[in-house]
Amino acid sequence: MGSEHRDEEIRKPRFLCLHGFRTSGEIMKKQIHKWPEFVCDKLDLVFPDAPFPAQGKSDVEGIFDPPYYEWFQFNKEFTTYNNFEECLEYIEELIIKHGPIDGLMGFSQGAILSAALPGLQAKGLALTKVPKIKFLIIIGGAKLKSESWADKAYSSPIECPSLHFLGKEDFLRPHGEDLIKSVVDPYIIHHPKGHTVPRLDEKSLTTMLSFIDKIQNIVSEEEKDKESNGQ
Repeated sequence: MGSEHRDEEIRKPRFLCLHGFRTSGEIMKKQIHKWPEFVCDKLDLVFPDAPFPAQGKSDVEGIFDPPYYEWFQFNKEFTTYNNFEECLEYIEELIIKHGPIDGLMGFSQGAILSAALPGLQAKGLALTKVPKIKFLIIIGGAKLKSESWADKAYSSPIECPSLHFLGKEDFLRPHGEDLIKSVVDPYIIHHPKGHTVPRLDEKSLTTMLSFIDKIQNIVSEEEKDKESNGQ
């Protein structure tokens, strides 16, 4: 009975989940729940909507119902951004509202944002009012292409534990591989699909569970330290 009681008290790693361009939190929730229930149950996942209503056609029209949202806007070359600083402030507000947030999980535009935020936070350019981002799950990600932001986001290696999904047919795959060059000791899941949240096969499930075990141990140790310090 005692061990069961202790299991109930374990705090799961909590992730703020940043959805893809012109989709929504509800859509990402459906995408992530392709994964086995016992995997999703190991994480505490929060699925907000991005701050701006979609300013154009969504690629998921006819697949997922509206409304659709976007985190920020960009030019055709993806090199200049509109509303990017407003987006960073909005994400900080979400972290405050839904805290404690341990990590960021992102898909597509949300993945690009998630991977950039630890570096921007370390430079004091984002998330200055919230605790350090400790974990990343990056699905179909890439680096920012705006030089002014990229120079700051990746000037130091990304050292927090991170899990990266690379799709064989994903048009962003080369950019996802380039991102991994800036990461210390990443966990990597290769899958045969394109730009999507993939299902987990036996091999990727093993990698996923290994990553979750690692971050759960970190969160559990932090909770023990808080208890011992009377916090």
